[in-house]
Amino acid sequence: MRRSHATGRGGAGPARGVSSVGVRRRRRQRLGAPRSVPAGLGRAMSAKQGGRQRRPGSHPHCLEAPAPFGAGLAGGEAEALLPPPELGPPVAAAPRGCRAELGSVLLLLALYVLQGVPLGLAGSVPLILQSRSASYTEQAFFSLVFWPFSLKLLWAPLVDAVYVRRFGRRKSWLVPTQYVLGLFMICLSRRVDALLGDGQGRGPDVVALTATFFLFEFLAATQDIAVDGWALTMLSRENVGYASTCNSVGQTAGYFLGNVLFLALESPSFCNKYLRFQPQPRGIVTLSDFLFFWGAVFLITTTLVALLKKENKELTPTKEETKGITDTYKLLFSIIKMPAVLTFCLLILTAKVGFSAADAVTGLKLVEEGVPKEHLALLAVPMVPVQIILPLIISKYTAGPQPLNTFYKAMPFRLLFGLEFAFLVWWTPKVKHEGGFPVYYYVVVLLSYALHQITLYSMYVAIMAFNAKVSDPLIGGTYMTLLNTVSNLGGNWPSTVALWLVDPLTVKECVGAQDQACGTPAAAELCTKAGGSCVTTLDGYYVESVICVILGFAWWFLFGPKLKKLQDEGQSSWKCKRTN
Repeated sequence: MRRSHATGRGGAGPARGVSSVGVRRRRRQRLGAPRSVPAGLGRAMSAKQGGRQRRPGSHPHCLEAPAPFGAGLAGGEAEALLPPPELGPPVAAAPRGCRAELGSVLLLLALYVLQGVPLGLAGSVPLILQSRSASYTEQAFFSLVFWPFSLKLLWAPLVDAVYVRRFGRRKSWLVPTQYVLGLFMICLSRRVDALLGDGQGRGPDVVALTATFFLFEFLAATQDIAVDGWALTMLSRENVGYASTCNSVGQTAGYFLGNVLFLALESPSFCNKYLRFQPQPRGIVTLSDFLFFWGAVFLITTTLVALLKKENKELTPTKEETKGITDTYKLLFSIIKMPAVLTFCLLILTAKVGFSAADAVTGLKLVEEGVPKEHLALLAVPMVPVQIILPLIISKYTAGPQPLNTFYKAMPFRLLFGLEFAFLVWWTPKVKHEGGFPVYYYVVVLLSYALHQITLYSMYVAIMAFNAKVSDPLIGGTYMTLLNTVSNLGGNWPSTVALWLVDPLTVKECVGAQDQACGTPAAAELCTKAGGSCVTTLDGYYVESVICVILGFAWWFLFGPKLKKLQDEGQSSWKCKRTN
């Protein structure tokens, strides 16, 4: 394996004042952007939203971080991070139209579609677990599956710097990773039904599922690093802007295939109602079938890429190559030690505690109350235009010198939606009838989610604008990725904790059997054997919703002004001091 060391490849990360809608929209799915499913399915979708993040840029800085790291990890800053031409007399190159590179554009689109499928499949598992009576403690444990996309900054420098030169810098990681993903999906297809349980006495093996899908998402995150790096050199400078379009469209399509389409085709009721003439006890496909199909697609696609697609020649560094990885980690550590950055990180790590119950638990509660999981997933479809338009509108209010004011103003409204969602869950069983739920119920759910998205996007776009505003332009990509990683983690850990606390906060009693309790699964089983049944007297979700809203407003009163005050810090407070 060859390890490369960058020697300042001239790319520049996002400028200090970057706040364009295009940059934010390209980051939407990569940096913790709002999910494209109804509110409360957050934990199930966090890989897609909270996972994907910007990669460090290639810029001269205080520790001379290498350009290969930045060039391969830039993702959305494609235009800014293209490597300079080879040394020599300037040569005027004729502009190339999109049609001339249509094959490369279609290849990128296909790779991003493949990237979205594992995210969608992992996002569908919590809904399947909920329909098979998994506990919220088990859901919390499975939520760890969605962390790799938020933590891939930890191994991204290695992926970007170590490669086999003859085979290609990006293909050295892309091809093996996709082969492993394909084989992994085929092998998993033979075991996944047993891991999920039969729903009739044999419950799901959540520990094994979590370990399996964590590795699944780790591989997908590694593939993401390689694809984003290749996108910068696969297209010419004139057409590199299409890379972000391929990312957005491809990953959204892949996620739709792996989540919404799968949940619909896996549902017996949906298939019997809309796709069959004769009812059947199973859906058209199972998770095992879906995994096997996409595993085969991965293997075939990867083989074609390995044999037919050549990488563009890149500037090959000649200096000591191990310096690239170590200096990148030193750079990240030096940034986070700065007082202003450290204060921002601590605040943003705690800012989303108030939303955790609404974002992580509500969707699962709706499934528990009888709302078909495929119906919740399908509600994502009419929300796509809303999610495209919202950033365009909100960016007008965050493009100024104080974008965090929008964050501060939107926060209390988003907190109040936590109570509205709790009311929605309470109302759900009261409107249920034998045929399911009335149309007006789904209208209310969709309207609630749409209004919630306004507050969510207001906060999200504001944070992205602030991160772009304060990032040191000399190391903009690395700086941005670090801040966005912290923002993602600020949403991940409260959601995991919120899921974990639902069961301990729930109070149940055994009805129909004396001297029995329902405090633990074992006690609940004894109650059932004694002829009784466990009845919930206090649902921990409602307790948690109220606590989260109180904590959220406390943070807003006590720490919100401190967050806004960071906007008054001078640019010197955010610049990394250079050392030679």
